[in-house]
Amino acid sequence: MKWHKFTLKTRTEVEDIVISSLADAGVEGVEIEDKVPLSEADKKQMFVDILPDGPADDGIAYLNFYLEEDADKEAVLARVREELEDLRSFADIGEGTITESQTEDKDWINNWKQYFHQFYVDDILIIPSWEEVKDEDKDKLIIHIDPGTAFGTGMHETTQLCMRQLKKYVTPDTELLDVGTGSGILSIAALKLGARHAVGTDLDPCAITATKENLEANEIPEGAMEVMIGNIIDDKSVQDAVGYGKYDIVAANILADVLVPLTPVITSQLKSGGIYITSGIIDEKEETVVEAVKAAGLEVVEVTHQNDWVSVTARKK
Repeated sequence: MKWHKFTLKTRTEVEDIVISSLADAGVEGVEIEDKVPLSEADKKQMFVDILPDGPADDGIAYLNFYLEEDADKEAVLARVREELEDLRSFADIGEGTITESQTEDKDWINNWKQYFHQFYVDDILIIPSWEEVKDEDKDKLIIHIDPGTAFGTGMHETTQLCMRQLKKYVTPDTELLDVGTGSGILSIAALKLGARHAVGTDLDPCAITATKENLEANEIPEGAMEVMIGNIIDDKSVQDAVGYGKYDIVAANILADVLVPLTPVITSQLKSGGIYITSGIIDEKEETVVEAVKAAGLEVVEVTHQNDWVSVTARKK
């Protein structure tokens, strides 16, 4: 899919107020490009797979926003320029120039190739399509994953924590529910570890394409995994489609603030004795998730850590 990309040049000091003005003009999302170093607190909140280092701050910020190819871009730009002129009356926004270009979804994928290379999660090799498996690795459990528009390459600690727990609990009879499946990496890992079947849910339609491509790259048989789009927390139709009391393992690598409302819902999908593997939890939120798990009537069986991230594993009594 093609998009109109607009880049607004401004100053880092006024990023927030300029973004607010863009929102007032009808721009729904903004991508920030600047050279402001991340604080340690910022880094802890960055739930991303790959975080490259950046150059020194130069005080300039580029704010990118995107419009679909058939959008009325002239009307949107007119509103944006009007908002910027109003803003100039009381704030120095710098140049305030806007340049236009075109981009496609695939451009986002290709941009990550310079950062993503094969690596290991214990004895599991995760490798992108543009690299070759070394002879000494051919007997390992190999997962082919390409970074794309859906989250999950395996590089982030939270994904690795979940994969280690899957290794402990997956059996040949395992029926897995993967909430927030993203690229499908956890389901693919489970299927390669011997799980019988997987179901993934996600809010992002890109998960459908990403998961399908990664299933094919890993030669997973057709029908071994299903993916559906929707919010299992509050959408009864998604809950019904997923099914009740049928999953040996539910994996949810999301964020603590999502796990809290998700946990009491997901107990209905778990079998009696089923395992609930959670991650995406920054260490300050560990107790919050543990308490949510206990409040839902689940028994905490293990809490594991990697750097500042936490995985909580529980069992349905």
